[in-house]
Amino acid sequence: MNAMSRPAHSSAAPAAPSPHRLHEDAAALVIGVTMVSLGLVLYGEARLVTSGLAGLALLLGYATPLNSGTLLFTLNIPFLLYGLRRMGWRVLARTVVAIAGIALLTRFSPVVLGIAHLSPPYAALMGGILMGMGALALVRHRTGLGGISLVAMDLQERRGWRAGYVQLVFDLLVMFSALFVLDLGQVGLSLFGAVVLNLVLALNHKPGRYLGVS
Repeated sequence: MNAMSRPAHSSAAPAAPSPHRLHEDAAALVIGVTMVSLGLVLYGEARLVTSGLAGLALLLGYATPLNSGTLLFTLNIPFLLYGLRRMGWRVLARTVVAIAGIALLTRFSPVVLGIAHLSPPYAALMGGILMGMGALALVRHRTGLGGISLVAMDLQERRGWRAGYVQLVFDLLVMFSALFVLDLGQVGLSLFGAVVLNLVLALNHKPGRYLGVS
């Protein structure tokens, strides 16, 4: 094959990512909030915990008369204020709406969703998948879930601490605390669900694979 017959290689720079439109951001917000809240409802019915402040809210809901949805929003308030300078007003506004929506749906979904029987292993698996996919939808549209991750990222920048390790320490503390409220089987299933959730994010949220911006 001579040079004239070789396929031409384009030297053009890759196109800039196409910004999300307002209705696309709104749709992702509704989908993400619904999936995360449904995953939390399944965990609440099976008395499991997950990572982050959502897991802490569930655990406190089991140990006190307070509702986990209300706890989730309340616990996030100081972290949202802490992360304001990192996120900016637009991302902060979307994050507040997402957390408020998850808190409301987590609180009131059991009123309209009756679960007569729920296998805890199924709840751990399906809840982890739902929360992972919901978080993925939100992250891809520059909407966070607040929580300890904001502090972890700030400590990484200011102190050099690895954000993943900070988040891991917090999650391990939540799981350790769960041993005083739940039985060993429930804690084991909670750990399994956390692995499922993080696998969903790790497999579907890689740099350069998705370039949509909001």
